[in-house]
Amino acid sequence: MERFQRIVKSKRYQEEYEKLQNLEKERRFCRHDMEHFLSVARICYIFAMEKKIDVSVDIIYGTAFLHDLGRAMQYEKGISHEEAGAIIAEEILLECDYRPWERTIIIETIRNHRDIGGVNEEDFSEIFYRADKLSRDCMHCPVHEECYWPPEKKNNVYIR
Repeated sequence: MERFQRIVKSKRYQEEYEKLQNLEKERRFCRHDMEHFLSVARICYIFAMEKKIDVSVDIIYGTAFLHDLGRAMQYEKGISHEEAGAIIAEEILLECDYRPWERTIIIETIRNHRDIGGVNEEDFSEIFYRADKLSRDCMHCPVHEECYWPPEKKNNVYIR
């Protein structure tokens, strides 16, 4: 997890994260903070172990901590957060010694983390999608009824 630690300590990461937290300070819906990123990483890690998917902890945690980082650019410039996140991730991953094939996996997963293909539950991007959705406690959300997420994306079950 040494390379992952470099991600969260990088100047660019810190700047983007701080900007995102300031922009979401008054947000009523789910926020994109360390709690969310860590939950996604842990759930994804469990899925990877269960499915025996050969993916490193650095890739799992790197993807989780970068996947919503582009939201600040989305709020400020109207760029989709998945595309903005991919751009930011490329820069940060280069600084943190991720190999080209690892960067490709992470960046493509970030670009597609809002869409599920549904065909291969053994694919990293599929388990990442599921982890991202399961990380939210939609059942107890005070703005559940106002949420723009369609019912099939809301997490209405407890994770065991």
